[in-house]
Amino acid sequence: MKNYNEIFRELREDKDKTQAEIAEILNITRPQYNLYETGKRQFKIEHICKLCLYYDVSSDYVLGLPKGLNRFD
Repeated sequence: MKNYNEIFRELREDKDKTQAEIAEILNITRPQYNLYETGKRQFKIEHICKLCLYYDVSSDYVLGLPKGLNRFD
């Protein structure tokens, strides 16, 4: 199973965006974003939310949760 940082990298590459462009969206530097994408630092929740909206994907998808997961059984 892929880590969410790998999924964000793939989503960025699919949109032909650079790390610098995504860093600008998050209002951080490119080196800071690189640390997130390479897994050397954990994404902040607000950045996960912003990127999910930008890429039009659910947080469940990014976090690798299975479809139809019943959370209360």
